This record gives sequence, structure tokens and C-alpha cells, in this order.
Amino acid sequence: MRIGLVGKPNVGKSTAFSALTENPVDIANYPFTTIDPNIGVTWLPLLENCACKDLLYRKQESGRLPVSEKNDINRGGSICSPNSGYCNSFRRLVPVTLVDVAGLVPGAHKGRGRGNQFLSDLAQCDALIQVIDISGTTDLEGNPVEKGGSNPIDDYKFLLEEIDSWILGIISTGWERTARSAQAEGQKAINNHLSSKLTGIGASESDIATGLSELSREFPSIPDPKSWGEEQLFSLSSAIRKSLFPISVAANKADKYVSEETISELSKIVESEGGVLIPTIAEAELAIRRASLAGLIEYSPEKLDFEIIEGSKGQLSEAQRKALKSISEMINKLIGGGLVDLVSQVVFGQLSRIVAYPVQDDTHWIDGDGNPLPDAILVPKGTTARGLAFHVHSDLGEGFIRAIDARSGRVIGAEHELSDGDVISIQAKSS
Repeated sequence: MRIGLVGKPNVGKSTAFSALTENPVDIANYPFTTIDPNIGVTWLPLLENCACKDLLYRKQESGRLPVSEKNDINRGGSICSPNSGYCNSFRRLVPVTLVDVAGLVPGAHKGRGRGNQFLSDLAQCDALIQVIDISGTTDLEGNPVEKGGSNPIDDYKFLLEEIDSWILGIISTGWERTARSAQAEGQKAINNHLSSKLTGIGASESDIATGLSELSREFPSIPDPKSWGEEQLFSLSSAIRKSLFPISVAANKADKYVSEETISELSKIVESEGGVLIPTIAEAELAIRRASLAGLIEYSPEKLDFEIIEGSKGQLSEAQRKALKSISEMINKLIGGGLVDLVSQVVFGQLSRIVAYPVQDDTHWIDGDGNPLPDAILVPKGTTARGLAFHVHSDLGEGFIRAIDARSGRVIGAEHELSDGDVISIQAKSS
């Protein structure tokens, strides 16, 4: 799963990327600071307690809790052994890949700026977060201005229009021939054309069906594809984009003067397109992350708050203490939990991901090396037991025999749909 961070230059996109991933990237006030996409990992807290909390209770009830685990107070009771991420006080963090995509300017679909590269990078993403300068201190090209910058609503809409125009250009190629074929072959010709053109950018049959259904609702009296003009094809492109690239918004630079009316209006537009909007201050979140890495504060990313660690006060200068106090006051005024909260809503809301814990031993919830609950895998809602097996390894999926729900001890079949938090032991043929 990959989430793309997109937006025009100088809106704080690379700063947001650094704040989320702790990866240093070039940040500067000139266009296309980001030329090739930066790729990093952000650690996302699960919505529910780690399954190791239930495992701990089971061990306590059966009297098989080792002394070493009884005395392990450093992790707040967590007893899992994550292969990636970490778990403390049953708060498990899992990896999500982020892509800081090259800067966007109007006309990208025509190749302007680094448009072709930008759109190619988008095709690899499951969802997009558009970083917008909500304060309006940059123009539509991304150049810093003191006042009179672009309207944030225009910024949002121009990204939609660029992607819609890009998809339109793809499906328009060869359309006349397809429309003629549709007279004999019917809907099949349309479906085949769209599938052949859009599979390369990640569109599924569901995305295409959604687009065609939306087009029928918008233009119920134009059934013949030969009569579809640019208006109909653009509408089809827009509907496919809406399904293919869910877009949410980080309304950045929210510490500057921002019209509540603008935020409210933009939020309604974003929600109508299936996304969410959260005000953010990327620079402040990056400063908090750096202070946390330096051991100066204890930071809860999902709550966007922090406390100065006892013993570190002597290491902080008066200027640093004032800066941290100012940052605290700024973020306390925000609605929502900042960047991590936004990513969480995208992953668990827009993309409908749930977590599953594959294990080898369904009694002790361990892998072959005795590690308890080593993996917490984010999978789409509706994933089956066999689907989870393929997520773990293709050989496991191809050799799938059955699975066991480790919580209940029930044997489940290949097509059994998983629930959030399931602990699953998969049995498969050896290759």
C-alpha cells in the first residue's frame, strides 16, 4: 500500500513527508525541490489494542506467563515481537509507505513542469493526500507571495482537473474506433477499451464499472457511445478518478491567518469527493519529531501532543523551551490530530484496511521461531483467509489447505472473510 503526497511547490509537502517519516529531504522555497519521488515509511497506530493484550490475558488465565514477561515493564505490558514497527502498552504501530511525489503545476497532463513523471508516480499510489497552503501565501504556480495568493479551493480543484484531463487523454485514444465497435459488440467493447487503457494506471473493473454507472446517471438520455462528446468522456474520466484515486487534504500552514469560511467550504467539497480534510502545521510537527528523536520530549503522534521528558530540561535552552511552548499552543488550536490522524483516516476509512495477525501456532500465537504475533498486516476489508495467505507469501496462497481462527479455535475455509484483529494460522501444502 502506497499513499502519495501531492501538491504544488512550496506548500509544505516535503516538510510533511519528513514529519511523517523522519526522513531528511530537501526543503527549500523554489519550484521542484523534489524532482524524483522520495519514498519513506510512516508508523501508523492501529485503531484497536494489539492482539498481544488478549494473548497476555490468556497466558495469565492459564498460568503459563513466563517470569520474564511478568517483569517486563518497559513496554507497558506488550508481549508481542514485531518484525516491523513496535508495540508499547498494547499500542501497535505498523508501516505504511509514503511517496513524496514531484511538484505539480497547472498543465501537468500536457507534460508541463514534471507533469508526465508526476502522473506516472501517481499511478503507483492507492490514495492521495494533497497538501494545500490553506493560508494562501503561494500563487497557483507555487511561488511564495506575501498576500493575494491562490485560493485554496482553486488549488484543490486544479489537481482534480489535471488528473481528470490525464485520464481523458488516455481513454480518448482510439475512442472513435471503440464507439463504432460498440454498435456490434455493445457494452463489451466499451469495457474492453477502458480496461486495456486504464489497467496500466491501476484501474480495476470496479473502478471502470463505477465510472460508467455514474456517467449513466449524469447523462441518462445519451445511451449511444457514438454520441458521447468530450463532455461525456470528461465526466467518465472524473468518475473513474474519484474511484481510482481517493484524495484527502492536509490544509497546511493553518497557524497563519485562515478564513474559517474557506476551510468549511473546502472541507465540504473534499468530502463530496469522498475525502477528508484536516488542518495541519507541517513545520511544527517536524519540529516535534526532531525533539522526540533528540530525547527531549515524549511524543504521542496519534494525539499530536507531547511532554518534556524529566531530566531533559537542563539540556533545553530558554529559546528552545519557548519554541516548544509556542508549538504546543499552535497545535492545541487545531481541529483533528494533524498529519498522522489524516493518514489514519485515509488508511482505515477511505481504503477500508483492517489488521490481521498471521501466526504458525494457533495455540500460542507464535511463528516458527517462537516469536509471539510477529506480524500485523494491513489488508483490505473483505480479504479472505486465502487472500491473507497470498499477502504473507505466494507459495502459502497457492498451497492453501485451510486456516484456523486462533481466537476461537475454529477451522475456516479459503473464502472466509476476515474481521479486524483476527489471529490466523494458515495450513498449506509444502512446495
